[in-house]
Amino acid sequence: MDLARKLERIAGMRFLLLLMVSLACAADKNILLVAGKPSHPPGQHEHNAGVRLLTKWLNTVPGVKATATYGGEWPSDAAFDQADAILFFSDGGDRHFGFADGHPAAISKVAKRGAGLMFLHYAVEPPEKSGHAEMLEWLGGYFEPYYSINPHWDAKYSALPKHPVMNGVKPFELRDEWYYNMRFRDGKKGVTDLLVATPPASTVGKDGIRSGNAEVRKQIGQPQTTAWAYLRPGGGRSVGLTGGHFHKNLGDDNWRKVLLNGLLWVAKSPVPKSGVTVTVTPEELAEGLDPKPAPARKGD
Repeated sequence: MDLARKLERIAGMRFLLLLMVSLACAADKNILLVAGKPSHPPGQHEHNAGVRLLTKWLNTVPGVKATATYGGEWPSDAAFDQADAILFFSDGGDRHFGFADGHPAAISKVAKRGAGLMFLHYAVEPPEKSGHAEMLEWLGGYFEPYYSINPHWDAKYSALPKHPVMNGVKPFELRDEWYYNMRFRDGKKGVTDLLVATPPASTVGKDGIRSGNAEVRKQIGQPQTTAWAYLRPGGGRSVGLTGGHFHKNLGDDNWRKVLLNGLLWVAKSPVPKSGVTVTVTPEELAEGLDPKPAPARKGD
């Protein structure tokens, strides 16, 4: 083979390699959203309606393909294998379906291969007596019974960090069930605070599983983390968000942007400089609300 043909062959191979890399980079990021069973009174913990809207909005973002399961249906192994990121929005504690039927092994498997993880609201709380080590590995922090608390309060987020999840987010104030005094990894290694506010003393109640304790009383008047990003060892990304109790809050431009930006970031998809911008109407927020069971148990 003469020199000209060799150079032509090398050039062709380089072009093919560049094309393959380009196609790989252009491939859709697959985001899987997992909704838990209905719970709580109407307008609260609307797992299915919330996931439907998030899926709809994500599918307007170029380079993203979002799919979902509803009503506590656990995704197939194939869905987990294809996911670049997974959102869990469900009840937690002893009703956390992520800790049933071998599900922790499935979550650990996708985490180890570097898939992104997001846990929303009650889903940041593992069962009272298990799953704590796993949550630290997956999320970098979690709600710990008899240590963390779950009051309803107006959180004012006035100082926002420079982080892709916060692209386009402006200072805002929002009433929700913002959990705080979370249990984080030692030294918060790998954890970046995203939303930090100072809860009033009135948010600390009597001693109880989620209402108050000696540790949280020591911190009255101090800023508290209510949302965080976590860079896992090995390069995986996670986001924990304690808000999400009230479905109507998806109508807040800034809170909605934190959610959508966060899902792109954990999937390692570029986050627009102005954040993911979508509009929502009151009619959309009213779509797909579940027929609700009796009011939740005390303390939920």
